[in-house]
Amino acid sequence: MLKPQGATNAVVLVLHGGREHGTGPVRRHNLAYLRMVPLARALRAPGVEVWNLRYRVRGWNAPSLDPVKDARWALEKITELHPGRPVVLVGHSMGGRTALRVAGHPSVVAVCALAPWIVPGEPFEQLRGKALLIAHGDQERMTDPAKSLSFARQAKTVTDRVARFSVVGDGHAMLRRARDWTRLVVSFVHGELGLEPVAPDIANAMREASPRGLDVPLGGSRG
Repeated sequence: MLKPQGATNAVVLVLHGGREHGTGPVRRHNLAYLRMVPLARALRAPGVEVWNLRYRVRGWNAPSLDPVKDARWALEKITELHPGRPVVLVGHSMGGRTALRVAGHPSVVAVCALAPWIVPGEPFEQLRGKALLIAHGDQERMTDPAKSLSFARQAKTVTDRVARFSVVGDGHAMLRRARDWTRLVVSFVHGELGLEPVAPDIANAMREASPRGLDVPLGGSRG
């Protein structure tokens, strides 16, 4: 947990990736968890508390949905500690799927899903009235960008505030274009919390009618 100096006015809950099946514990040196540490630090701002949640176990483990249970526990804890404060969810891969699943919590105002693991039939009604940003590398090999695009189109039917970016030249690990991923996430989160104006590329994408604004290249043309 990264606490701000002074009062907490908002909270960002960061959710790391995992695997489809796995009951082993998530250690502090787990790569999926560590991948989110620099991003969590970048999201710090005056009045913003950042929680980098570490799941109990590594797997999604349907029908148990262990990370969903953990994220819901964290949201209830945040609400208990900071009642009435807005929460933004930021998740990568399985964490992106988890963030989307728990977005209906009343404290949540926005969701940022990075290379989210999406499957057909994923629920989207819980995003009604929320802001949603999805980003997927155009060299992705682990999760399916086509499925996140389809999901973004569905989400656009319940909320106007949806944008989706294709990060040119990067894949699942978000390493080659790390600065661009970070800039996009920080701009979205801080914009939604009113800490800074919404970045023009995000604002323009959200203003577009579907499907425009849902497959915006980040970082040049994909020719």
